[in-house]
Amino acid sequence: MYKLKFFLPLLCFFYLSVSAKVRHPLHVSTTELSYNAKEKSLEISCRIFTDDFESILAKLYKQKTDLSKPSMKAAMDDVVKKYLVSHLQLKVNGKPVNLQYIGFEIDHEATNIFLEVNKVSAFKTAEVTNTILYDLFDDQMSIVHVTNGKTRQSTKILFPDKTFTTNF
Repeated sequence: MYKLKFFLPLLCFFYLSVSAKVRHPLHVSTTELSYNAKEKSLEISCRIFTDDFESILAKLYKQKTDLSKPSMKAAMDDVVKKYLVSHLQLKVNGKPVNLQYIGFEIDHEATNIFLEVNKVSAFKTAEVTNTILYDLFDDQMSIVHVTNGKTRQSTKILFPDKTFTTNF
């Protein structure tokens, strides 16, 4: 019993003192694009580990970040939008499109960000340029899924690569 009383606090201290990078060694984000033929829109969602996302937002925009604090929601919406629009670009049928920011939500340890592109009459090709968290990690992996009807194409983009092109 004495050993347990001694080692348990020591173990807790060790766990809490280990850097986030050791506890969270995988640096990955997921981006999903789905074409909604009925609405003629492209629905986009990005999923990023919240601790990594808050770190890059604080580093780039030199401000306190807390994505889970309701009183900071409006300020966080501004920086999340600014970051995503500059780190995720999309071409549909060879033409650049404007991403409309919808919002974000926290889901356990991840942040889900929602975007949309309206007035997409036909969807034959997509080119996704994704540099999310590239300015924080040099081992970043971006998983990209593009769905058009019943067809889904996926890839992983490994730093320093940043573009995925698909045809339907």
